[in-house]
Amino acid sequence: MNDETDKGPGLFPVPPMGEQERMIEAVLFASAEPVTSAELAKRLPEGCDVAEALVHLRNRYAGRGVHLVRVGDGWAMRTAADLGWLMRTEQVETRRLSRAAIETLAIIAYHQPVTRAEIEEIRGVTLSRGTIDQLMELDWIRFGRRRMTPGRPLTFVVTDGFLDHFGLETPRDLPGLKELREAGLLDSRGMPGAQSLPGEDEDEDPGQTELFED
Repeated sequence: MNDETDKGPGLFPVPPMGEQERMIEAVLFASAEPVTSAELAKRLPEGCDVAEALVHLRNRYAGRGVHLVRVGDGWAMRTAADLGWLMRTEQVETRRLSRAAIETLAIIAYHQPVTRAEIEEIRGVTLSRGTIDQLMELDWIRFGRRRMTPGRPLTFVVTDGFLDHFGLETPRDLPGLKELREAGLLDSRGMPGAQSLPGEDEDEDPGQTELFED
């Protein structure tokens, strides 16, 4: 008796769930970037249940040194957060995000999609083009949809690269304002706290402010 639900292309049997997990595991292990469920479905034999295989694989890795995590619309293998200290190298970091970059990134993350004018209104200062360019080079922000308002201004949103870097599945996983205040990470204006860097003024002249300072 033929069961068509168990047949893939060319009437080959659909791989058992354990084999589907192994296939997905192999793809994710070899990929430097998160892979979406749709992309996994394209690579696996027809008839495979990618969603179910991901659930089983995620449970299998729970409590291990490597976890299966969701990053935006994709999936990736990542070191367990509590073991991150093992991956650190003894290297002195001589560059850091400027206050302007930290505030701009935080505004985009918490208010996305947000326009340049809205960022400037929230910060109270002119936004440097250099800050936006550098955040884009880091692949932490990207252009979103244009607003259906006069002039149709561009909006900015955070990328999957941003989520991946900070260990978030979605922007909804960002800490709330209460948590930030309790941790002392907000200044008196309700902006992310950051010490002013030498020579850094409050106002920004286009093209002058750099994302990193020595």
